[in-house]
Amino acid sequence: MLDLADVTRFFSGPPAVNALRGVDLVVARGDYLAIIGPSGSGKSTMLNLLGLLDRASTGQFRFEGIDVAELSDEARTALRAHAIGFVFQSFHLLPTRTALENVVLACTYAGVPRGERAAIARAALERVGLAHRLDATPNRLSGGERQRVAIARAVSTSPRLLLADEPTGNLDRENSESVMDLFSQLNSEGLTIVMITHDHAVAAAAARRARILDGALEEVE
Repeated sequence: MLDLADVTRFFSGPPAVNALRGVDLVVARGDYLAIIGPSGSGKSTMLNLLGLLDRASTGQFRFEGIDVAELSDEARTALRAHAIGFVFQSFHLLPTRTALENVVLACTYAGVPRGERAAIARAALERVGLAHRLDATPNRLSGGERQRVAIARAVSTSPRLLLADEPTGNLDRENSESVMDLFSQLNSEGLTIVMITHDHAVAAAAARRARILDGALEEVE
C-alpha cells in the first residue's frame, strides 16, 4: 500500500530543518504499524507525508503503486478523501453538532449521496459501540467516547488506510486501552493502520513498530 524509498523532507528555514532523513518504509495492505518517537523527532512530518498533506523533498513515495509526486494537488486531495481516514489527539469534533451529525458531515465532504449519509453514519457509530449516543453533543461525551466518534467519522467513508496521530494523548489509561482494542478490531477486519505515538505501551498494541529519531526511521522488534 505504502512504499517510501530514500524519502527526505527538509525545510529551508532559517534555521534549516531536516525533518526526514532517507526514510525507507513499506506498509502492506492490512498492516498495523506504530511509529514511536519523542516530540520533534519527525513524527508529524511523517504523518503529513503519508496522509498526502505534504510532499517529499527527495526520494520516491508510492501510494497503492501511484507515484504521488506526479499527482496534481486536486488528484492528491481526491485520493486522500477516498482512501485515507484521520484520527487526531484533539478529536476535532464540532461542539454544537451531535455525534451523528459530526459523522454525517464527514460523509458529506466525501461526496456520499445525501440519502445514504445518515445510515452510513449510524452504522459507523454502531461499529465503535456508540449506538446509544447518537444524539449526544461532544460536551456530553467522555474523552473516550469523543475519540470513538472521531474514529467513527474516520472510518465512515470506508478508507483503505487509517492514520492516527497520538490517538490516546488526551485519554486516561482505561480509555486508551479501549481505543487500542477498537483499533485492533478494525485492523482484524482488514483496515490498514499507521499510528504515531510517543507512548511505548500504546505502541505495543500494533503488530509492527518503528522508531523515529532526528528524522531517521528504523523498524524495531
